[in-house]
Amino acid sequence: MTERESLIEFPCRFPIKVMGRDQSEFEAHVLQIISAHVDEITAEDVAIRASKKGNFLSVTITINAHDQEHLDRIYQTLTASEQILYVL
Repeated sequence: MTERESLIEFPCRFPIKVMGRDQSEFEAHVLQIISAHVDEITAEDVAIRASKKGNFLSVTITINAHDQEHLDRIYQTLTASEQILYVL
């Protein structure tokens, strides 16, 4: 497999922000998806923020990204979920 050119130097710490409706188990759902792709997620790696009106929730998880393909696989899995509205 050849490496694509990237503006990001790998390996690196990389934040992934996931947004969805503030429903039960949204945070657990996001963590479950990302956990399948990374070795360890600690409490310090996770930040959660509710929208002003409380309708939406953003979950930011900072991971150790190995390469661009690693990030691509995570983003593809996250965007395939119907519960997730946006991934940044």
